[in-house]
Amino acid sequence: MSAGAAPPGPQEPSAPQEPPAHPGLAGGPVYLDYNGTTPVDPRVVEAMLPHLGEEFGNPSSGHQYGAAPRAALDRARSEIAGLVGARPHEIVLTGSGSEADLLALRGAVLAADRRRPHVITQATEHPAVLRTCQALARLHGVRVTVLPVDADGLVDSAALADALDVDTVLVSVMAANNETGTLQPVRSLAALAREHGALFHCDAAQAVGRLPVDVRDWGVDLLTVVGHKMYAPKGVGALYVREGVRLEPVVYGGGQEGGLRAGTENTALAVALGEAARLAAAELADGGADRLRALRERLHAGLARALPGRVRLNGSEADRLPNTLNVSVDGVRGHELLDAAPWIAASTGSACHSGTRTPSPVLTAMGMDTERASGALRLSLGRWSTEADVDTAVAALAEAAARVE
Repeated sequence: MSAGAAPPGPQEPSAPQEPPAHPGLAGGPVYLDYNGTTPVDPRVVEAMLPHLGEEFGNPSSGHQYGAAPRAALDRARSEIAGLVGARPHEIVLTGSGSEADLLALRGAVLAADRRRPHVITQATEHPAVLRTCQALARLHGVRVTVLPVDADGLVDSAALADALDVDTVLVSVMAANNETGTLQPVRSLAALAREHGALFHCDAAQAVGRLPVDVRDWGVDLLTVVGHKMYAPKGVGALYVREGVRLEPVVYGGGQEGGLRAGTENTALAVALGEAARLAAAELADGGADRLRALRERLHAGLARALPGRVRLNGSEADRLPNTLNVSVDGVRGHELLDAAPWIAASTGSACHSGTRTPSPVLTAMGMDTERASGALRLSLGRWSTEADVDTAVAALAEAAARVE
């Protein structure tokens, strides 16, 4: 923007459109790891580029060079808020989903008026929540309760009701599990927390953009959004903070982001997240979730036909993300299967420590034996997944399974 030029006005929402071809996926393996990270949408790149060059101003500046970045930041905040049913001033921009989780948990605990505050979470949460809880216990004497889950990975509302007490300041339960896609009963859990005077935080990293999310309908006080799970770059996230909720800041300084996260805003990344939110809203309205669900079912049915009697679904069959299929293949370990199928980019929940594989903590918490948990594959679909990709994956995994038995 040149000096003296008027800042751009609000953009009119555009109709849903087919995503442009993604250059990062051309000629490579079939990408089935959208829960791990999503390719940045070229339209998101296009939206953010001006703020890496000509629109360089500080959005807090009162002069002309700050006007366009400030308007862009406001627009991005509105787009993010619109995707989750919030108001723009309730959106706090962060550097990641993990940081948003930290602000929610640490912020709520340190702002609470309790001698020994109590936090409740559950066994299959993301490490960003579980390890923050451990740190709060170690550094601040916080009492932490970790609720068990059933064989589908679901939290029992009765177990939460039993765990709540007068010192409970926060309950943190994710919307959708990153490995199995299992959807937690957020509305009922949040209602229980609120009845007992506790705040409810929901890490919705995997759900936002893949399913309709409405913070008011869900009854949550805090909700985490992650950019790189919804076709924005890594390094940007957001936390919905319901108006009136008090949190201790995660970064102290100049008072940006409502005083909760100081530091000059990264306008380019904020714009990227805003554009990603706008595209996600349009895609949801255009039946994107149904398209992914159909591809997931095609993938599951194809594997079941190709490997009869050997494919077992992990997680809830009914209550799960439309894009996520977690299965174990009897007689073969998940990492061995993927090693034998290099044309498929997917993941397992296992971790390798000094040459020894440890089964997924998520599947272990669901009560699975080591053999089944070690055989698990997470296959997650996304914006650029096609029927041809699914059919290629079925054939490649079936052939790999026959070779590594």
